[in-house]
Amino acid sequence: MNPNPISADERRLLKRLRVLGPAERETLLAFADFLVARAEPSSHPPAVAREPRPVPRPEQESVVGAIKRLSQSYDMLERDVLLHETSALMSAHVLQGRSAHAVIDELEALFARHYHDYRARIAAQD
Repeated sequence: MNPNPISADERRLLKRLRVLGPAERETLLAFADFLVARAEPSSHPPAVAREPRPVPRPEQESVVGAIKRLSQSYDMLERDVLLHETSALMSAHVLQGRSAHAVIDELEALFARHYHDYRARIAAQD
């Protein structure tokens, strides 16, 4: 008997993972990492505005890498708020063939806009 049985959800996820190509697998894993990160509670008090910790953009960067880099740089932002727009941009790249460079530019603008909104919310609490 298997001491660690796999749930139906895990089997379903594995089936889908096995049919994906390398790029799609990386996208799925990046989304999983993103969802796990947003589920983790923030250890920082919400009433104190924190500054981003920018990580320089590499010359050659994937969209997945950019999402990870920007999530680290803007770790004070709520991931669930960014999820819809981030996933739409990822889909535009993977499914519609938009260039990584253009999508990354939009991701950077998206995170900066959400940071601006975050700062405004903190200022309004004062």
